[in-house]
Amino acid sequence: METTTRVISIGSKFPTFKKQAVTSIEKGKEFEVITNDIHTKTDKWMVQFWWPKDFTFVCPTEIAEFNKHYQDFTDRDSVLIGASTDSEFVHAAWRKNHDDLRNLKFPMLADTSKSLAEELGILDTEEKIAYRATFIVDPQGVIRWVSVYDLNVGRNVKEVIRVLDALQTDELCPCNWQKGEETIK
Repeated sequence: METTTRVISIGSKFPTFKKQAVTSIEKGKEFEVITNDIHTKTDKWMVQFWWPKDFTFVCPTEIAEFNKHYQDFTDRDSVLIGASTDSEFVHAAWRKNHDDLRNLKFPMLADTSKSLAEELGILDTEEKIAYRATFIVDPQGVIRWVSVYDLNVGRNVKEVIRVLDALQTDELCPCNWQKGEETIK
């Protein structure tokens, strides 16, 4: 497996996007267009996480875990967005047919053109699917943290929350720092 992608990194502006997303399973209210404005115009942080494919095995465990911690992200003035290169129709079908995904509280972004995944540098060059990637973006649209996993390995949602907490302190946070602990002065 040889790839030549370069993941967009810390300090870069998160690419502008305008994509269809599944925001509900209620008939007639399933789809909505999502743009960067979802966080930049509201002065919120954005946590955008990507998975390779719908109707797979590791992906729903991650999506369900992010959903379980949705309030943790909201409490931290952040917008949570899930994304893959599958279409909004595939997302909707998956949500309707998977017990753990029916009641998601965040949008499932559909990057069917694969343009956003490619711009982020997370598109697998062979399969043309997104890697398991997570981006934490500040309210000004600047990427502050990037994490990319192999296709077979699920991520740790609590670590994403821990890093978001640390970034929001705007201070030096030592190894294994947890919210409420002392920062380095």
